Amino acid sequence: MDVRDVAYAFMNTINSDSKNLVPGLALVALISLVAFWVAGTSALTALRISPLIVGILIGVVVGNTAQQQLTGSLEPGVTFAAKKVLRLAIILYGFRITFTQVASVGAMGIALDVFMVASTLILGAFLGVRWLGMDKETAILTASGAAICGAAAVIATEPVVKAQRHQTAVAVATVVIFGTVAMVLYPLIYRTGIVPLSEQAFGVYIGATLHGVAHAVAASDATGPQAADIAIIVKMTRVLMLAPALLIIGWWLSRASSAQSDKTPVTIPWFAVGFIAVAAFNSLELLPTTLVERIVAIDTFLLTMAMTGLGLGTILDKFKGVGLAPFKLALTLFLWLIISGFAATWLLFENIA
Repeated sequence: MDVRDVAYAFMNTINSDSKNLVPGLALVALISLVAFWVAGTSALTALRISPLIVGILIGVVVGNTAQQQLTGSLEPGVTFAAKKVLRLAIILYGFRITFTQVASVGAMGIALDVFMVASTLILGAFLGVRWLGMDKETAILTASGAAICGAAAVIATEPVVKAQRHQTAVAVATVVIFGTVAMVLYPLIYRTGIVPLSEQAFGVYIGATLHGVAHAVAASDATGPQAADIAIIVKMTRVLMLAPALLIIGWWLSRASSAQSDKTPVTIPWFAVGFIAVAAFNSLELLPTTLVERIVAIDTFLLTMAMTGLGLGTILDKFKGVGLAPFKLALTLFLWLIISGFAATWLLFENIA
């Protein structure tokens, strides 16, 4: 067999694999389009329910009602969406951020975000495993969703911790529940007048402590224009910390494994490095704003496809052994974000103009 024979065989393998992906990817894309339509209805728009959440919910319903069909020709494409499409979507997520935005929150804002992300991740991993007896994968996924950027952080962390789909779905569920509660609770607390923070400082508080980007946007909009202006910047600074958090989590897990076997290599989530690289490129502002907006829209669709693929592969029977531990952990982290986040914001920003 010469080089041409090898090349021909290789191309045939690629073409065969590509054909195997088409049915599953077509199903995922179709459900994602439906998710966008449903999320665009007035009721869900008012609640800031994103297509990502709708996609995973529809995926769970379809996946559990047509479980046998999904184990056949559809499975390769569904798995590809939940894993490979996810990595591309996380890389393109960097187009939502510029380093100029991060710099605009100042040293205190960055310090606050670092504290909230690091403390929530460490607390979540420790309490989940040591106190609640959870598996480390679910504990880390739940903590990352609370600490960084909600559902997007959960699905970005999944390949790093090598979690199963039902573990990821449980973590996403905690983000939806407690993020939505916080989204409604924060503006109500502010309007009572009992919070000794200016509107701008409260915007910092929102950005530093709410789970998802949509949650932060909705809560800050309901609080006031000054809060909205700064909340999204502080929140996106937390999003930027997704990449270093994934690298540290991967290093920590590899180090823990190495304690048992010297042969375990360090896993580097290269898509996290790509995320930082794209954010750096976006900071140069070389692309027209309209093009960046289109890329972000495409990325939202890719994220929805990833969440839909995750939902399709989530079999509810696997939840039987999970119990209430993830929700107890999520509640604990929810209270931690509220209390410690307020204390830190008050100490750093009580005199903010």
